[in-house]
Amino acid sequence: MSYDFKPLDWTHNTNIYEVNIRQYTKEGSFKAFGKELSRLKDMGVKTLWFMPITPISQKNKKGVLGSYYAASDYTSINPEFGTLDDFRILVRNAHELGFKVIIDWVANHTGWDHKWTKEHPEFYKKDDTTGDFKIASGMDDIIELNFHNPELVRAMIDAMKFWIAECNIDGFRCDLAFWVELDFWKEARKELDAIKPLFWLGELDPIEHPEYMGTFDAAYTWTWMHKTEDFYKNQLPLDILDTVLKQYDAIGDASMRTWFTSNHDENSWNGSEYEKYGDMAKALAVFSCTWNGVPLIYSGQELPNLKRLKFFEKDAIDWTGENGQVTIALHDFYNRLLNLHSGNPALRAGDPGAKTEKVKTSDDQHIFAFLRKNGETEVLVILNFSNNDASFSLDPVNGKFREIFSCAEWEFSNNKSFQMNSWEYLVFEKV
Repeated sequence: MSYDFKPLDWTHNTNIYEVNIRQYTKEGSFKAFGKELSRLKDMGVKTLWFMPITPISQKNKKGVLGSYYAASDYTSINPEFGTLDDFRILVRNAHELGFKVIIDWVANHTGWDHKWTKEHPEFYKKDDTTGDFKIASGMDDIIELNFHNPELVRAMIDAMKFWIAECNIDGFRCDLAFWVELDFWKEARKELDAIKPLFWLGELDPIEHPEYMGTFDAAYTWTWMHKTEDFYKNQLPLDILDTVLKQYDAIGDASMRTWFTSNHDENSWNGSEYEKYGDMAKALAVFSCTWNGVPLIYSGQELPNLKRLKFFEKDAIDWTGENGQVTIALHDFYNRLLNLHSGNPALRAGDPGAKTEKVKTSDDQHIFAFLRKNGETEVLVILNFSNNDASFSLDPVNGKFREIFSCAEWEFSNNKSFQMNSWEYLVFEKV
């Protein structure tokens, strides 16, 4: 059984902003987050991804509040965040401002006291040793569902339909998608897209699981994320990164890549992007917003948030500076990048008409330069991926360009000379 799914047109120009409701505000509620919508719209955010909004199991929960990813009911709201009406209103207000809204869908597993454990224990895998529900790999607060049971498949798809019917969401971010049989996702997508065409983001790396591509519109770039951290911390040669990008390119444009420097898992367990990438963090953010794919930003990166947010406890992002005023230092940085990505056809993701070309420099050991083209539109990106200042020439790029951060206009010709500081970035839009 195979399906030929096509991404919706708006997804090629979108970006994704991951919302951690619990930690976003002191209140940790839908109503409190709703006050941020205008700011996020001004920053250029297009798609809001809400981490799981379902109630959390209490049995065997982690910490004080438990994990979002240990659901006790697929068709109810976590009272920590508010009510179903609160979420409906938030989605409606987001739509009125032009946002798309996707929610986290945790299909592989539930918490120990999910209502199905009593109503439908046959929906779960069993542990042959204990005779109890099977614990998910490495996480003892969750238990695995059995997708070989057709009644479970039916119930899961019906639960997903609930959020389309009740809240008019625009898609799903599918947690640990590769832990769930591909046939389920194909069946679910066929049935749900018939109700409302949706955006499907899979938490999987297409290098490791290429068979899922074409079913999901976009997927994660874990291999890139890990290799860039290794590159920065161990001062590896730049061609290591080229090798990884060629692996993604080989998969083709049937699906899109999602590029990121942080998300909820990375921030909580491995550190902020500044712990992982240091001085390279902003240059990697520029890459994420301009290479062929969909940029993903995590709650608070625009501050920037430098702390690891606790996962199972209340640990609100501190949006205020020393003077008690809100100071979002990277608002303009992301505004320029996100608006360029959504507004310039050269940066359309997964579009065969938008070509990506590496640009040769006289210092390819340190400088990573590339040109995105789509018809007459062009975007040139130059990244000094090194801790050395660099002087180099660039060829062959011609025409008049505007640098998006300084707004300075540049007349390019063959062998254009540059001087760049360590980890500096330049982004040019053809005039």
